[in-house]
Amino acid sequence: MRLKRIIVVMVMCLIAFPAFAQEVTKNTMDSVRDALKAQKRAFIAVNMQLTNAEDAKFWPVYDSYQKDMENMNQKIGGLILDYAKNYETLTDTKADELLKKNLALEKEMLKLKTSYLPKFSAVLPAKKVARYYQLESKIQAVIRYDLADKIPLVK
Repeated sequence: MRLKRIIVVMVMCLIAFPAFAQEVTKNTMDSVRDALKAQKRAFIAVNMQLTNAEDAKFWPVYDSYQKDMENMNQKIGGLILDYAKNYETLTDTKADELLKKNLALEKEMLKLKTSYLPKFSAVLPAKKVARYYQLESKIQAVIRYDLADKIPLVK
């Protein structure tokens, strides 16, 4: 289970924070990111226990969702980079701006998750949709925990 956790964290960090890998070539990072996405996909596949019919319908929706989530994660990564850039000299004005951006991103994330519920519900029974959302929630919880551990509090 620990290996799965590490893989999931690596996937999300590489998706959300590509700017941190400046010393590594773009081709290398793309290869690593693709490999980690494949590991996440395998983790989902094992835990979803889809039938053949469900499998054929689920993965296109999953891929679309992951693409949209990647865009969200890049926005979150940008916000974290903005905070890191301003951490030492953070003013009340900038803190207020970052907080409002964070809340707007949380709202946008909820809107995205909500918008995919009917799409997943069209291809899977409700219990499997709930299971998928649980898996995604667990992955996000691990990522948020690791981020919370590494991002310092405002001074």
